[in-house]
Amino acid sequence: MQKEIKLENKCLLTIEEAALYTGLGQNKLRDISNGDNCDFVLWNGAKRMFKREKLKDYLYNAYSI
Repeated sequence: MQKEIKLENKCLLTIEEAALYTGLGQNKLRDISNGDNCDFVLWNGAKRMFKREKLKDYLYNAYSI
């Protein structure tokens, strides 16, 4: 049996978890993370994982998205 870990304790978030964590939609998260120089995404094959702290920093420093 796998133990549930709270979002705020996870290092990496799936796109579904990142949407819950940030309040942004999954499509918006895909849009802002599609760039080659996006430093808050880690690719695991075709799966996009969001680096929680870097994503949070990006959003705190963004004027608009």
